[in-house]
Amino acid sequence: MHQIDPAFAALPLRALADAALARARELGAEHADFRLERIRSQTLRLHDAALETSLDADDVGLAVRVVKDGTWGFASGIDLTPAAAARVAEQAIEVAVVASAINRERIELAPEAVHGERTWISAYETDPFDVPTGDKVALLTDWSRRLLSDDRVDHVDATLLQVKENKFYADTAGTRTTQQRVRVHPVVEAVGVRDGAFDSMRTLAPPAGHGYEWLTGTAWDWDAELAAMPDLLAEKLAAPSVEPGVYDVVVDPSNLWLTIHESIGHATELDRALGYEAAYAGTSFATPDLLGSLRYGSEVMNVTGDRTAEHGLATIGYDDDGVQTQSFDIVKDGMFVGYQLDRRIAHLTGRPRSNGCAFADSPSSMPLQRMANVSLRPADGGPSTDELIAGVDRGVYIVGDKSWSIDMQRYNFQFTGQRFYRIENGRIAGQLRDVAYQATTTDFWRSMEAVGGPRTYVLGGAFNCGKGQPGQVAAVSHGCPSALFRGVNILNTLKEGGK
Repeated sequence: MHQIDPAFAALPLRALADAALARARELGAEHADFRLERIRSQTLRLHDAALETSLDADDVGLAVRVVKDGTWGFASGIDLTPAAAARVAEQAIEVAVVASAINRERIELAPEAVHGERTWISAYETDPFDVPTGDKVALLTDWSRRLLSDDRVDHVDATLLQVKENKFYADTAGTRTTQQRVRVHPVVEAVGVRDGAFDSMRTLAPPAGHGYEWLTGTAWDWDAELAAMPDLLAEKLAAPSVEPGVYDVVVDPSNLWLTIHESIGHATELDRALGYEAAYAGTSFATPDLLGSLRYGSEVMNVTGDRTAEHGLATIGYDDDGVQTQSFDIVKDGMFVGYQLDRRIAHLTGRPRSNGCAFADSPSSMPLQRMANVSLRPADGGPSTDELIAGVDRGVYIVGDKSWSIDMQRYNFQFTGQRFYRIENGRIAGQLRDVAYQATTTDFWRSMEAVGGPRTYVLGGAFNCGKGQPGQVAAVSHGCPSALFRGVNILNTLKEGGK
């Protein structure tokens, strides 16, 4: 069992919170909450086995958010003294007073139980910040050299992103939480050049709420993946260009997670569906009048939002509204049944409780409604990936994510991938190139005929989901099994580009 980082625990967390919350009460706040955060990050980048970037960052600060006369106020600072914390609370009140003149929507929060003192630490074995940087560089160098030793590989980029996030939260109701979570994202990408053309092949290992053991343990077989990459890259470079048309498609979890993120995760954020992102990232076709009546997908489609999933990037014990996190249904048997919520949006729309989706990416940011780990559930006793492929006469098997495009309502989209395989008469028949699949969200998910069993399930995700103005970045995971879709439109990206 890990303990809260001693350097963070030694900060005057409670004294600062007491000073800030007491001052907010004195000035008439109906609600106030306090956060003190320390976010450590390290980025390592190698090109052709040579270190190019070694960047360490340490962000420490405090924030106070208030509701005063039905209006939000927010302020932050970096001076960790009680007097400075009280002054930040005063500034938050001043913001609320000024903003109340233009506020047209009274801020009220859905109720939440008082949780008292709570501590939560994510599931990991080895803190990546306890591992010497030289050891991490040596591992990435070894991986790079293995690939460069093959004549078919011309260049290799290796990257390791690591984050350790500590957060102390306290509010005027009496909840106080101290939390710690760790996440890592290792990536290796090989580039090959053949007859004047070039292409790349990237590792499929997803970012994860693990520690350094994700790179050195048995949870992911790095040796096998690296050993296979030169052959895969060479085959990709020699593969024929796809003939566009309508195909049955088997999508691997390493690709499908991103389609889930864009076409379900963002589409079912309720603040977005209500128009709060309209000026920046758009709205959503999944509007509140469709809740409970929209057939989002086929009957085998079951999607949950879950901020409690082990090793999930969006997993936490308590959110930045002081809400204990939960798992909840978004799509049940193909029907659209639930949104992602924070306390403000929950109350605004008559929900009895938030489902724990408030998050701020730094002590200088105000919490926003952010995405849970939104995941497609596997079928109990469901088929393997090979069995899904065996059910296809003419199709494409898609592995790994790459580029994507989706409209402002999260409805019309197209996605590419790392590699594509032709399926003929239930068997893999070699790689293809220049493939993208295109659909509308509901047509695509309604065409899903089968989902794989638990053994095909993988928790994918990203470190860099963007939202808000000013922009914030959050990490989020999306689990899914392999899945079979019938009658999907396949594009040839070269022809679409006029080449």
